[in-house]
Amino acid sequence: MFTGIIEELGTVKSLSVYSEAAQLTINAKRIMSDVRLGDSIAVNGICLTVVSFTKEEFVVDVMPETLRKTNLKDLKVGHSVNLERAMMLGGRLGGHLVSGHVDGVGRIESKRQEGNAIVFYIAAPPEALKFIVPKGSVAIDGISLTVAHVGRDSFSVSVVPHTATQTTLGSKLPGDAVNLENDMIGKYVDRLLNSYQDVGKTNINIDFLKANGFLQ
Repeated sequence: MFTGIIEELGTVKSLSVYSEAAQLTINAKRIMSDVRLGDSIAVNGICLTVVSFTKEEFVVDVMPETLRKTNLKDLKVGHSVNLERAMMLGGRLGGHLVSGHVDGVGRIESKRQEGNAIVFYIAAPPEALKFIVPKGSVAIDGISLTVAHVGRDSFSVSVVPHTATQTTLGSKLPGDAVNLENDMIGKYVDRLLNSYQDVGKTNINIDFLKANGFLQ
């Protein structure tokens, strides 16, 4: 489990693609202080397992499903990536609960300066957009952000200077792909609603949840 608060920017040292899978080597500093074999590290919001490491780098295996469903396949040697270690119980939850399981790949439509912030407009696939709500949380390349507005096929977020400079988002350009992870509570509610309605065991529906303050 992660929080979406990026700890540092790593650098891709190598990306070896074989068959439909891959192995990724990443240079890092801060997160290497207590890394162990089998640790989970979020790389651009994707939960990956450390299979080997040195004092300055770690290696992860990337399965075919992950390559197909994320933007990892677009990485090149020298690219920066957002890194976050798994959260520790008892620590501060500065962002929101992030599992590191990507729900879809969005694409930056445009970006503009607004005061001290950068506003990003991101096109999202329907399966991801359905769970994105105004003022709700979304993880973009592993970064916990608050949704500003939601449209028919896109949404926007406003990024403060610290986030822009300390993550990869500040250097992203229109047309770039980004990993999207929805808030997990919304996904569980949707699953429960659909399951119960399929077997006709409840009167709980969207109107019921809105009337009782669960949804806006």
